[in-house]
Amino acid sequence: MSPFTLTRTLPVDATAAALRADVAHGLTRSPKQLPPKWFYDARGSELFEEITGLPEYYPTRAEREILRDRSGEIAAVTGARTLVELGSGSSEKTRLLLRALPRPAWYVPVDVSESALAGAGRALAEEFPRLSVHALVADFQSGLALPDTPGPRLVAFLGGTIGNLLPGERAEFLAAVADLLAPGDALLLGTDLVKDEATLVAAYDDARGVTARFNKNVLAVINRELGADFDPDGFDHVAVWNAAEEWIEMRLRARDETTVKVPALDLLVHFAAGEELRTEVSAKFRRERVDGELSAAGFAPRRWWTDGAGRFALSLAVRV
Repeated sequence: MSPFTLTRTLPVDATAAALRADVAHGLTRSPKQLPPKWFYDARGSELFEEITGLPEYYPTRAEREILRDRSGEIAAVTGARTLVELGSGSSEKTRLLLRALPRPAWYVPVDVSESALAGAGRALAEEFPRLSVHALVADFQSGLALPDTPGPRLVAFLGGTIGNLLPGERAEFLAAVADLLAPGDALLLGTDLVKDEATLVAAYDDARGVTARFNKNVLAVINRELGADFDPDGFDHVAVWNAAEEWIEMRLRARDETTVKVPALDLLVHFAAGEELRTEVSAKFRRERVDGELSAAGFAPRRWWTDGAGRFALSLAVRV
């Protein structure tokens, strides 16, 4: 096998079609909402990388601490020969896991961005002798099929990204991951934990305003891709803690009454003054919820690790 292979299973026009569908649906419903994946064009990805280094934004540092301390144990417990990473992006944290795997090993990064996969995959293939990288340009929430690689497999879904899914979506996603795996394969899941409201809100509303720029970037994406005329300065960034649902909501609040044109969809979108567009839900978890959702999907929880401050958790569960 070549040390680097890239396979596209996502149609070339799938991203554009999904954006059109999400904007048409999300901006015509009440209350208005959009999925957070549309933050991440090139500029949005740069802004998110900046966010991960902010003092208020603890999740990335906390998860890296756990991976640094526990990757050897994760490799030993799972016996994994193939690491599959969903939403791999730059694969930066993945190196900690790859260093712990036995050689030879296989790495299957899955992402919608072909450029990110190509850059990270080739770099890893050079950095890790006897590592074979088979990158998949795919949507991990839509009919994912994995290449034929040796087991046991370890699927990693890091960064707390599962918190962006609503409860019903999480159940469907975890069940779909379970269907990809054989008994004895494992899932490593990153989850941000419930904590005090001030810490949570600050992580999504930093003093420098980087998260505000990140949030408003979704308007720039819609303007560029669909010809819309959103004025980002006409919207305020809002981050609130929903205690009943135990999740953070990021919103964009219209400062004044306005009507936005989206020519590609032949759509006029009216905002009342103060009306909000929800752009992200980020659920926070307790161990009992994580274990319960994993068990319901066909996994047996095996390990639970947190960083030293108890802010973030990695769960290891085995397919039964």
